[in-house]
Amino acid sequence: MAFELPELPFAMDALAPHISRRTLEFHYGKHHQAYVNNLNKGVEGTDMEGMSLEDVIMAAEGGLFNNAAQTWNHTFYWNSMTPDGGGEPGGDLGDAIGSAFGSYDAFRQEFTQAAMTQFGSGWAWLVDDGSGLSVMKTPNADLPMKHSAKALLTVDVWEHAYYLDYQNARATYVDTFMDHLVNWDSVAARMG
Repeated sequence: MAFELPELPFAMDALAPHISRRTLEFHYGKHHQAYVNNLNKGVEGTDMEGMSLEDVIMAAEGGLFNNAAQTWNHTFYWNSMTPDGGGEPGGDLGDAIGSAFGSYDAFRQEFTQAAMTQFGSGWAWLVDDGSGLSVMKTPNADLPMKHSAKALLTVDVWEHAYYLDYQNARATYVDTFMDHLVNWDSVAARMG
């Protein structure tokens, strides 16, 4: 069974003005779709055909790994956002972040630093690394599962994620993500 581009968890214009419909048309409709198409071409006729996406990611290398991981990363990213999201989480999640990082502000600073210092293309993540919550960054298509960590939240810092809306202002994009887009309910569900 071929891999398919998953539906977005929100309408194409639902994240505006923070992320425009035009950005999603390119990022989701072109970039994410291309990763899915290339993944399907890469597994066709191999022993990975019919494997789960996660199993392909763990077994693949090179271009096949890149396309499988980017298919997963982008699906995860879409599910890390929601219209009217962002701000400081409350409840058990807020307590867990405060316990792990000292405060929400300290977490936000560390997460933002990871996003800002990822040279070139990549991702910043909130993860459960097996000993608790931590922040990590990965280059290109790399992702937490390859490092025995469970992803809880990500922000995409590839330029195609923000360039149409923010040009080269990665810091403004990351701040906007944190202030207006983070889907804390999704993060809390992943922790459970």
